This record gives sequence, C-alpha cells and structure tokens, in this order.
Amino acid sequence: MAMLELIGLRKNFGTTEVLRQIDLSLASGEMLVIVGASGCGKSTLLRIVAGLETPSAGRILLEERDITSVDPSARDIAMVFQNYALYPHMTVFENMAYGLRIRGLSREDIAHRVDETAALLGLSEFLGRKPRQLSGGQRQRVAMGRAIVREPRLFLFDEPLSNLDATLRVRTRAEIRRLQRRLGVTSLYVTHDQVEAMTLGDRLLVLHQGRPAQLATPMEVFEHPADTYVAGFIGAPAMNFLPATLIEAGTAAKLEAGPLVHFIDGKRDGSDGKTLTIGVRPEHIRIDPEGVPLRIDLIEPLGSETLIHGRLAAPGETPLVIRLAGKAPEGDILTVAFPPEQMHVFDAATGRRLP
Repeated sequence: MAMLELIGLRKNFGTTEVLRQIDLSLASGEMLVIVGASGCGKSTLLRIVAGLETPSAGRILLEERDITSVDPSARDIAMVFQNYALYPHMTVFENMAYGLRIRGLSREDIAHRVDETAALLGLSEFLGRKPRQLSGGQRQRVAMGRAIVREPRLFLFDEPLSNLDATLRVRTRAEIRRLQRRLGVTSLYVTHDQVEAMTLGDRLLVLHQGRPAQLATPMEVFEHPADTYVAGFIGAPAMNFLPATLIEAGTAAKLEAGPLVHFIDGKRDGSDGKTLTIGVRPEHIRIDPEGVPLRIDLIEPLGSETLIHGRLAAPGETPLVIRLAGKAPEGDILTVAFPPEQMHVFDAATGRRLP
C-alpha cells in the first residue's frame, strides 16, 4: 500500500502553469528527494502536500485518505522549513513542546517526548536556551526536533540545509538521513543541491519547468539519465555534450569535433544523417596519445583531483571539462579520447535518451 499518492497534480498561478501532471507514489518509510533548478516548482509541490497551497487539479492521498481539501492542521504532516521558523522568545524546550501543547497532551507526555527527542538530536544541554543563543546547525536540529516530537505520518523538508556552511551541511545531511532511517518516517525532501539529492534519497524526482523529467533511484538517474536536462543537472561538473551525426547504418556517430565513435551496445534508431548529442561525463574522458587535441583554457587543482577546462580544436570550438585523478599533465594541449562504453546518446531534436 502506498503511503502517499499524488494523482494528476497541477498548479496554476493565474495563466502561469507551475506544476504539470505530477503523478507519484511513496512507499511507507521511503525518502523521496525532489530536485531541480530554482523556479521548477519543487517548493510549490511541497507546499501543496502540506496544505499551504491549493492544487488547481489532482488529488493527494495519505494512507488512502483523500487530504486534498483537508486543513493543514489535520493532515498529520510535519514540515521543516529553510529558515527554521523558530519562536525567538521561546526556549528550545518550549519551541519543541508548542505543537504538543496545542494538541492538548499532558505535561508528563510532553516532557517525555521532548526529552527523548532532544537526546536523539544531541540537544539535551540546550533545552533552556533561546534560538539566538544557538548556532545554525543547532537551530536546524531544533526545527527537526519540533517535527519529530509530533510523531507525524509524513515529514516534509524544504531545503533545510541551505543556510548552513559547507562543513556543517555535510554533517547535518548525514544526521537527517540517519534519523529518517531510524524513525522510518515517510519523507519528501526538496533541494536544488544535487549532492544532497544523491546522498539522501531512496529515489529522486527531477523536476524541469514543472514537469517530472525522471523518477528513479539516484544511481539510475546518474547512470541512465532520461534526457539532456537530467544528464546536465545531475553530476558535478556537468556532463559534456558533443554534437554528432548518426552514420554507418546506425552503428556509429561522427562527432563534429572530429573522431568517429562506434557504439558497443547495438544499433541506434534513425537513419544516417540523424543529428545526435553525445554525452560524456568529465571523469570518463581519457588522456590518449592517439586521441583528439584539446586546447586547455583553465586548470583547477582540487587536491586529490584536477579539473581541466578546454576546447576541442574543431568547428564551433566545443567546450569540454575533464576530471583527472591527481595533477594535470604539463603543456597547453592534451589529446583525449571518449570511451564508447561510457557514452550517453540523445536525440538532438528532443533531448531524449535513445534506447
């Protein structure tokens, strides 16, 4: 049985269509991460599930109960916001206990739940402090604690780590995943950060201009992107895209940059002359003395690895990024090759991955 179902969900703001035909189903205990660029509709989708926005069409089912028109307070859903949304005049204990008091729980039950959750989150020594006396990471844990004490059926996270510095972000990300698995609460998590998406989600929903571009496991999305948008969005640095033409009865591609690449997994759909886009991730490009020349524009040493930005010496000066382990070779020119087994092939007209 699905824990959460979104059926034909749409949202318009005036004549602007923000969400278009969202259909998805979450299993109990699953964490689904919604990822996409700013303005793709991911936060709007989360707010619709929470009841803070009304859908223009479609239904929301929580454990087979239709909650589309149910008041937010009656949905048994807890939301963790980007800006923490803590009451500044209340202590940590009071912030975490507030929702329980509204629900009429006894003092003993409230104290027990708050103490238990504070211990889980490492907040026991901060229960008497006000939010202004806490670090950003501690405030985020208080916001999570306020959600956890309610024991909701569904957690919603709206970019909860965006205000944290890089180091704290990594640590808090691990804490969120550990807690979600331990508590087994079904969760929807919104982010624009692909690293968060890859590490946190059981599955990813990649949104593009309000439409689902791909719904799959993180590794499926990374290894078999549905289209050029997904391929370029997931992965850092982004996938390289090379214009090409289908030739030799659909068994090879002629890159505009020069080399001929034979497919190793069969014939591609289409007649000779069909325009393609070949995708190759930076980490899969090899240095090969018999390859094609790459003019180096910029080298970024990152310690254990190096990013090389350059241009293939061909019509259009095709840009290319390479990720190498260790240091970059000497010189202004590299010769590189594209392994056929690591190629992604897309229809140049539609952007869709070719089967």
